[in-house]
Amino acid sequence: MLGTFAFAISGIRHAAAKHFDWFGGYVCGIAVAIGGGTIRDVMLGTTPFWMTTPIYIICTGIALLTVAFFGKWMEPLKNAWFVFDTLGLALFTIAGIQKSLAFGQPFWVAIIMGCITGSAGGVIRDVLLNNEPVIFQREIYAMACVLGGVVYWVGVELGFPIELTAIVSFVTTCLIRLLAVRYHISLPILKGEER
Repeated sequence: MLGTFAFAISGIRHAAAKHFDWFGGYVCGIAVAIGGGTIRDVMLGTTPFWMTTPIYIICTGIALLTVAFFGKWMEPLKNAWFVFDTLGLALFTIAGIQKSLAFGQPFWVAIIMGCITGSAGGVIRDVLLNNEPVIFQREIYAMACVLGGVVYWVGVELGFPIELTAIVSFVTTCLIRLLAVRYHISLPILKGEER
């Protein structure tokens, strides 16, 4: 729920920066909160998770009201929201991996599904806001999900308890994301012809 709330807040805050109305803000918030998991569940051939309980819809509504009424006091907390967003990214990545494995998918598929679960909602948000998706920018985002997924796979292969494996994967994903932003670490840039 913390990850869902943080993701919804991030989408709604981006919408507020572009002066969207409440409905537009809610759509952006729900896109981030459930977008990645919905794509994952459709690809796995199961009912999208948010259709089994209204809690995600309610959580996004609470996030909308939080931004609407306390937005001006939230601006100094943008670093804290970045941390929550990172926590949500790591949690959703692990959830995507575990659900994919539960459906009998091989590990390489599970890692991709973890990445989709963690980062696809942000892509949908950016498309709705007509922004360049964050995964295509220099900032390490989706790669943190992939590397965290690889750590999860290694832990399982080495026979570590699932709880320990999940914790190490979670910490790895968070650290990669936080350190990449803190020290401006990015992947190499492709060189092409100027047009």
